[in-house]
Amino acid sequence: MNFDLSWILLGLPLAFVAGWLASRLDLRQLRFENRQAPKAYFKGLNFLLNEQQDQAIDAFIEAVQNDPDTSELHFALGNLFRRRGEYERAVRVHEHLLSRGDLNQADHQRAQHALALDYLKAGLLDRAETALLKLEGTPFEAQARLALLANYERSRDWPQAALVAQKLTAASQGNFDTRLAHYLCEQADACLSRQDSAQALALLHQAIATAPEAPRPRIDLAQLLASQGNVREAYAALELALQTSASAAPLIAIALAKLAIESGHTAQTLILLKNHYEATPSLDVLDAIVALEATLTTPAPTARDWYVRHLEREPSLVAAAKWIAGEKLEHEQFHPQVQRALDHAVKPLVRYRCAACGFEAKQHFWQCPGCQAWDSYPARRVEEL
Repeated sequence: MNFDLSWILLGLPLAFVAGWLASRLDLRQLRFENRQAPKAYFKGLNFLLNEQQDQAIDAFIEAVQNDPDTSELHFALGNLFRRRGEYERAVRVHEHLLSRGDLNQADHQRAQHALALDYLKAGLLDRAETALLKLEGTPFEAQARLALLANYERSRDWPQAALVAQKLTAASQGNFDTRLAHYLCEQADACLSRQDSAQALALLHQAIATAPEAPRPRIDLAQLLASQGNVREAYAALELALQTSASAAPLIAIALAKLAIESGHTAQTLILLKNHYEATPSLDVLDAIVALEATLTTPAPTARDWYVRHLEREPSLVAAAKWIAGEKLEHEQFHPQVQRALDHAVKPLVRYRCAACGFEAKQHFWQCPGCQAWDSYPARRVEEL
């Protein structure tokens, strides 16, 4: 069989032309797709900068459809859904990422963390816990533990919160001793609600050993001992609390004065509180001093004398209202109306205010009801801040 070389010579140019045309078509398609994805992406970014989240979401959805294999677009879209409170859609996006077999390990861990945040924001605490536990041993471990800690606090699972806090302390991610003492005090409160005072007592002693300088364990211990009739032991606990936590004196002073009167320690407590008052004037400490001096048989300054002295040192509408309450006015028949107006005016000033979020309350909280921060309420009232 004769082989005709002319066919080869004719076919080579044709094959070259066909290959060139095919490559041009592929390049055009690739350029078209590449133009479409960035265009949608930058359009979404522009909407975000203009705080137009609805339009940004539409643009990112378009970008994901044009390039479904790009994980970054999925992360951007999921975060947008979470910020808008559309947690179900955020969960679907991150679950889709986790289901992909081509996802590298770093992106898989990132998607797992994002999914845990979705559950936390949605208030699905059980699912959030499961998702966060899967992040142990990953670069997100520290963040996951902090989120777990907040999760357990919200659900009031104090033993689990304590375990996580101990892990954080062991990993040198902060000192959580005071927080651990709070958890023990919370467990002691739960025991008291079940009438288990023995276990509550043991937990409070453990809390004191965990954080010796924290005021709450000793204050709670004094309340428990006083309720059991152990006045002297309760007094000793509060006296030690005052020595180890001088900044908490306004929270301790009134209860200490009451126990001092009951246990016969009036004179030494009066000296102790006066020294604290001279160092840091406080109306709560002053009220305790006034209560103690009212029990003395020897001449002592009256309550009104003390409030005048306080006004000389600190401008205080609360002290002024207390002074006027015992003053004889020129038009005494109007005194009740004046006093009522003053008492109404000072009510906001005797509240406690959270230093973290500004939430105000009539009583002092160890954990803010508003932002859940611990020890964010100063011992001093609003007027004295």
